[in-house]
Amino acid sequence: MSQTSKIAIVGIDIGKNSFHVVGHDERGAIVLRQKWSRGQVEARFANLPPCLVGMEACVGAHHLSRKLNSLGHDARLMPAKYVRPYSKGQKNDFRDAEAIAEAVQRPTMKFVATKTGEQLDLQALHRVRERLVSQRTGIINQIRAFLLERGIAVRQGQRFLRAELPRILAMPPDVLSPRMARVIEDLAGDWRRLDERIEGLSAEIDVLAHADSGCERLMSVPGIGPIISSAMVAAIGTGDAFTKGRDFAAWLGLVPRQMSTGDRTILGKISKRGNRYLRVLFVQAAWVVLIKPKSWERHGLKSWIEAAKKRLHRNVLAIALAKIAGALISMMARSTTLQSKAGYIDARPLPPYRRNSLATHGRTIHWVKMRNTQTEPMFSALPPGADIRRTRWHDANGVQVSRLAGLVLKAKPSIDFSG
Repeated sequence: MSQTSKIAIVGIDIGKNSFHVVGHDERGAIVLRQKWSRGQVEARFANLPPCLVGMEACVGAHHLSRKLNSLGHDARLMPAKYVRPYSKGQKNDFRDAEAIAEAVQRPTMKFVATKTGEQLDLQALHRVRERLVSQRTGIINQIRAFLLERGIAVRQGQRFLRAELPRILAMPPDVLSPRMARVIEDLAGDWRRLDERIEGLSAEIDVLAHADSGCERLMSVPGIGPIISSAMVAAIGTGDAFTKGRDFAAWLGLVPRQMSTGDRTILGKISKRGNRYLRVLFVQAAWVVLIKPKSWERHGLKSWIEAAKKRLHRNVLAIALAKIAGALISMMARSTTLQSKAGYIDARPLPPYRRNSLATHGRTIHWVKMRNTQTEPMFSALPPGADIRRTRWHDANGVQVSRLAGLVLKAKPSIDFSG
């Protein structure tokens, strides 16, 4: 029997032009230890029997993972920091590949979902837009710094600086020298060109978000628009890598850092782990909701925010509200939509053998999420009517049956499960 027929697990250390490959048999013994060029990888794996292939999630890993999966292999990506503990001895490329082969076999390893080509395209749009926004911020800060050196202070905010620039450039030479006026005018031109590029990318992202059903569902949540919904779909796809919403919030770094020991639970500030870009977007979305109190009641958040404001600092409250991101995982997994005027809506039909009646005091909602005695989810259609915005639904025994990651519904109608 050839050595290649014994290979069951392969670890690949990805490089720009060369790939270091280590293969294990079913007993864990090393039976392959080679260096391949980029052009050899696909041909070599085409001649190998189907095996488990591990790689670190890095540049080019998603493309290679899709190629290997198409050849019948089980390609899995892992965060580099989770592979590092399995490295032994001095560091070199073959040792790294061996550590990857060891790590990919662990049953508790956390894997990274392979991104599709469409996800990578959408992610590229966000990366370019993020860079342009950063450059625009740098230009604005530079203009303000130059003006402050001349004793000219402008109110905080882009629109105020943009409105003041014509007046500032028309100032006499004893206040603003002609050379400095020319420099600021050139910077203002760069600012305008960046605005045009950012608006073009934002419009393209908006079109893609409205054409995607997953993004449309996410945009039903208060504070979530085309930018956040498309960035989330580009980063995690359908969210299959997360078993519950809290896992996603932890991946974003929105949960406290834990330093527990000796049966003591010690929680610190938020961990700020994971995807910084998404975390910033969700916190900004939370602030947008908080600065618009008139929208709280429409979205069913008024009672919760008013109660939380009495005991939490405004920054802590923003982080707590940003954890609504966890609800989005459930919405993506269940293909559900949150309607601002009718509470929680699900498109699945009502089972024909179930019927319910609700005491709503003259108010109704369109759909109610309930659970039967076997804790199976069921969804019931109600006739359209007035709006119940703050309602927590309970069954006949007083058990809560509807809640969506902090967006709770508040009155207690009775539910009759009799058929």
